[in-house]
Amino acid sequence: MQKNILIIGTTSAIAKATLRLYAEQNHNLFLVARNESLLQTVAKDAKIRGANQVESYACDLADLSCHASLLENITLSYPKLDIVLIAHGTLPNQKECETSVQNTLQEININAISTISLLTLLANLFEKQKSGSIAVITSVAGDRGRQSNYVYGAAKGMVSTFLQGLRNRLNDSDLQVLDIKPGFVDTPMTADFKKGPLWAKPEQIAHSILKAIDKKRNTLYTPWFWWGIMLIIRNIPEFIFKKLKL
Repeated sequence: MQKNILIIGTTSAIAKATLRLYAEQNHNLFLVARNESLLQTVAKDAKIRGANQVESYACDLADLSCHASLLENITLSYPKLDIVLIAHGTLPNQKECETSVQNTLQEININAISTISLLTLLANLFEKQKSGSIAVITSVAGDRGRQSNYVYGAAKGMVSTFLQGLRNRLNDSDLQVLDIKPGFVDTPMTADFKKGPLWAKPEQIAHSILKAIDKKRNTLYTPWFWWGIMLIIRNIPEFIFKKLKL
C-alpha cells in the first residue's frame, strides 16, 4: 500500500539514504530542505528511483515563522500523512560555542527548538488522524553531557525528552513516536573526523530506521551496539565521569 511520507531535512545523508528506500517502494514523498537546488536534485532522483509522487518545499527551518506555512503546503498535497521523518540539524563547533552565547543559541535553535516547533504542529495533525508514525533523528550524544560536544548533546537531549512526553501524550491515539539515536555516522558533516570500527554508513542507518518504523519501536539505537555503549556511559558515577576526557 502506498504511503504518504514527509521527510524534513531531505538533503542530509541519512535522510537521502532513507528516502531512496521509500522511493524504491513506490511511496508518495514530500521533501523539505533549505537549499532549493539540492532539494530539486534529490526530488528528481527520488522520482527516478520509483517514487509514485514527489512534492518539495524549500525553507530555512531555523526560521520558526515559516513552519505554519510549511504545514499548510504539506496538507494541501497530502491531507493525510502516514510517516514523518525529521532529520535536519547541524554539528556545532563546541569550542566556538564556549566563547559565544550567540553561536550556542543558534545551535540550540536549529538542533532543538526548530524540531520541537515542528513536532508541536505535526503532533496535532497526527492526533486528529489517530494513526501514523513520527520519527526524529536525535543522537546518542543526548544521553549524557560530555565536554567534547555538550552543546550538541544538550540540544538532542532536549528533543529526546520532548519525544518521551509526546509519546506518552499520544499513546491513546495509536501513534508511534520514534526517537532515532545514531552513533558515529560517516557523512559530509563528519568528514574531518577520524573513522574507526564504531562508524556506520548512512545506508546502514536508513535500513534500521525503516525496520524500527515498521515494528512500531519507541527508541532506536543504531547501529544496535550503541545501546550497550550508552548504557555503560549513562551509569558511570558522576565523580568518575567528570574526570574522563570524553
